[in-house]
Amino acid sequence: MKRREFITLVGGAAAAWPLAAGAQQPEKLRTIGFTGQSTRAAESELVAAFSQRLRELGWMENRNLTIEFRWSEGRTERFIQIAAEFIRLKVDVIVTSGTPQALAAKQATSVIPIVFARVGDPLANGLVASLARPGGNITGLSAQSNELAGKRIEILREVVPSLRRVAILANVGNPFSVVELGEAQAAARMLGLEFDTLEIRRAEDIAPAFEAIKGHAEALYVCSDGLVDANKIRINTSALGARLPTMHGYREYVQAGGLMSYGANLPDLYRRCADYVDKILRGTKPADIPIEQPTKFDIAINLTTAKALGLTIPSTLLARADEVIE
Repeated sequence: MKRREFITLVGGAAAAWPLAAGAQQPEKLRTIGFTGQSTRAAESELVAAFSQRLRELGWMENRNLTIEFRWSEGRTERFIQIAAEFIRLKVDVIVTSGTPQALAAKQATSVIPIVFARVGDPLANGLVASLARPGGNITGLSAQSNELAGKRIEILREVVPSLRRVAILANVGNPFSVVELGEAQAAARMLGLEFDTLEIRRAEDIAPAFEAIKGHAEALYVCSDGLVDANKIRINTSALGARLPTMHGYREYVQAGGLMSYGANLPDLYRRCADYVDKILRGTKPADIPIEQPTKFDIAINLTTAKALGLTIPSTLLARADEVIE
């Protein structure tokens, strides 16, 4: 072999070594900090929808992605603790849901990107500058829950035509629940209904709230939030014991024994949340990703609960329902 050919061969091999070494290096592991409103068991379907969509987009846990799950169980003090923990862990993206949790995350960091899977009204609560251009380090999906309050009250009266007085339960420690509470009260007035307001701030307030309306209200409207979500079985059991038909914001509450719900399809929102996370992990700034509105809304009805309450659900409503539990 000639000297020039030998130098060329060696030089080519040396140039190839870094490329071969680079090809053998594992993919960079990105970290998502995921905080749930209530418990892992209560939100298992939402986690599954989120994780499945990430896999479809090429993000595999323990290969190029790790997810740090934290659960607030509806306790306000946990929101700030979890946000601080994610900052210490230096996660790449924080995924959260609910107005109080999203506000806590935003107050904790202006650097780490934040995606909320669902909040009631991100503009009204000051989370974003505008829906088209959120600004800052936060973006996500709106559940539009407050805008549906009137429709929920209408459906409730459709099932209970003799309805005259409705109780409205809300966690007044949640800014958005206060907004939804006002919308529900306004809807009740429009329909000529009287109402009782049940204000709670912690789980211990639930039992006294039901005691306060014993023998008064004829139905119960529940404003959804993390505290309520963590206690939804307890609330539905208490309502059934008090012979109160319930109206909720999401079908997950009906699956937990509630009578009816009307609202955004949460698994769909969490799948779309994964698309936001994917864009951010690939370099898009949260400020440039518009807030999206729900595209799927569900009516869910629990016929087992209806039977226990002695109610007959109108056939016209059953025909419109997206999910009927028997």
